[in-house]
Amino acid sequence: MKIAVLGAGVVGVTSAWYLARAGHEVTVVDRQDAAAMETTFANGGQISTSHAEPWANPGTPKQVLKWLGREDSPMLFRLRADPHQWAWGLAFLRECLPARTRANAAQIAAINRYSRAQLLALRAETGIRYEQQTDGILRIYEGRESLDEAVAAASLERLHGVDLRVLTAAACVELEPALAARTGRIAGGVHAPGDESGDAHMFTQDLARLCAARGVRFRYGGSIRRIETTGGRVSSVRLENGEAIEADTYVMALGSYSPLLLRPIGISIPVYPLKGYSITIALAEGDVAPHISLSDVGHKLVMSRLGDRLRVAGTAELTGYNTDINEVRCRAIVRRTFELFPRAGRPEAAQFWAGLRPATPGGVPCIGRTRYPNLMLNTGHGTLGWTMACGSGAAIADIVSGKKPDLDFRFMGA
Repeated sequence: MKIAVLGAGVVGVTSAWYLARAGHEVTVVDRQDAAAMETTFANGGQISTSHAEPWANPGTPKQVLKWLGREDSPMLFRLRADPHQWAWGLAFLRECLPARTRANAAQIAAINRYSRAQLLALRAETGIRYEQQTDGILRIYEGRESLDEAVAAASLERLHGVDLRVLTAAACVELEPALAARTGRIAGGVHAPGDESGDAHMFTQDLARLCAARGVRFRYGGSIRRIETTGGRVSSVRLENGEAIEADTYVMALGSYSPLLLRPIGISIPVYPLKGYSITIALAEGDVAPHISLSDVGHKLVMSRLGDRLRVAGTAELTGYNTDINEVRCRAIVRRTFELFPRAGRPEAAQFWAGLRPATPGGVPCIGRTRYPNLMLNTGHGTLGWTMACGSGAAIADIVSGKKPDLDFRFMGA
């Protein structure tokens, strides 16, 4: 079949890879001039298979209230006259109920595990390299209370097949010596040895090249104006220049922008942009920065060593489709990074970036069929797009090919 994949981020390109591998003729459409130039460009780098707890959990409302009015808070709601934002926010609060959190965590854990297996197989098949680090992810906690909560949560996550190891402060420093400067402040940590990190931008661009070698056509610089339908099916995708892209089946992988194209054809999905920030610090010989990927849980930050760079990302800002960089939030990330690692390069040279994560209220992505039999969804992965990308791509290729994915997940339209 002829397949049009809408979006060339990590989710769109992995979808194209698995679809082409299944024998389909694939065209990828994206408004940028290359793959992975928006949300995937400078994300936190973590492939956090172990991270099954969604942002919407019973403890979040209390934290959000505590953060109100703080411009540098980890999660910031900027209320707008936008009914979609209000609806998303109310749905988010509903998903904080314990039963909903448990159900969502089970779904997230399932796709995370499957996606990691697919990534390992892809790496073995292609030899693709992307500054990957395979020593796991270490979550660090500075308060005894937060560590105790993490230990309790780890026991629940193990029920989903996640390998987690609780570490003392000394064991954390032994695993990551760069933490020595904070030995007295760290209460302990949780190590997920099966997790990884790497440069998602590098991975996606290299995978796009491998896709092209398989015959995938990339239509860059093609901003999509609308989806056109006829007789209960999608008939084409119309670009801003008037060109029509026609295919047998279409895969929506435009991240945060997916709802804007779906609403005019009567499809509503619970996806809203959560703006995230990152900083990138160049490292020189003699700089002391972590080698293992870290999660600074109290500050909602993740840190990944990408060759001679340190990437630190995090925070969530509910502010619509605004992509402007808020320097206050970026400088808060810089400040916290150098509290942990005082010799991690030059703070004044940190590069700032912001991107829109396509978030669903409960953290479970929208994957599967729509009311139009030839329109599929692969969007809404939130902060876990890099983690879930290969599994999502493999699953959507199975669905398009008429197969049942080998994954216990609540696919849409199934």
